[in-house]
Amino acid sequence: MTPELIVVGSANVDRVVRVPHHPAPGETVLGGDTALFPGGKGANTAVAAARQGARTGFIGAVGDDDGGALLLASLAEAGVDTSTVRRVDAPSGTAHITVSPDGENAIVVSPGANARVSVADVRGAEDVIGAARVLFAVLEVPLETVSYAVAHASARGVRVVLNASPVADLPAETLSALDPLIVNKHEAAELLGRSESGERLAAGLLGHGPRSVVVTLGAAGAILADADAVVAVPAPELGDGRVVDTTGAGDAFAGALAGKLATGAPLADAVRHAVTYAATSVTRPGAQGA
Repeated sequence: MTPELIVVGSANVDRVVRVPHHPAPGETVLGGDTALFPGGKGANTAVAAARQGARTGFIGAVGDDDGGALLLASLAEAGVDTSTVRRVDAPSGTAHITVSPDGENAIVVSPGANARVSVADVRGAEDVIGAARVLFAVLEVPLETVSYAVAHASARGVRVVLNASPVADLPAETLSALDPLIVNKHEAAELLGRSESGERLAAGLLGHGPRSVVVTLGAAGAILADADAVVAVPAPELGDGRVVDTTGAGDAFAGALAGKLATGAPLADAVRHAVTYAATSVTRPGAQGA
């Protein structure tokens, strides 16, 4: 299989506990039983794209432990090519997640093996990247690795999509290659240093150099900004009680968008599809399982 989409990013074991409310500083809260799910922004995106029919490969690292086996099995089950995933002498990445009754989550990530995803890993997959239609990256792996992957892909004429989460200062040459840059509204406000409407945030980020910008707004949908226009894309109404777990909703959005781009869809169509796909994902528990 020659991948149409290459994802450079993280793979985490999600340890999820349902709680009556998220704890305040210094507060102890009794929760439910801990549930383990395969996750991580990069792996979630790759799984979502593969399940949309895009031929997808993943560049990353997992530990030589039970968590690593779980993550590799989940990627393979979804049809993701894992031949460029390295097993390292470090614990697999872990996300500690609490989920409140309204489905909202709070997350602490321990990077583990994800911190070992290196420029050398990308160099070893340069031909695979060059043969792809889209490169997708997230920032839960070292920025140096992401910047190298973006530069290589862009030089080979591969479309580059980046989810700038967690937020980091991106080099100008990295920003100029992105089509689109994806962030949520909170991340957009942090990058710009101001809180405004989604439309103004998207337009502001576009002025910093990317070729296009998508700002996700949760239940309100998303904003797409490019050289032609700033367009709001509303999300479908779900109704009371249908939101079960928002964990991985942003990754579902990103994977659906990147997968559509990799199969040749225009960006506007990909955003509309991704909004609907992400809305469906929050009606089920977990990230990849949803």
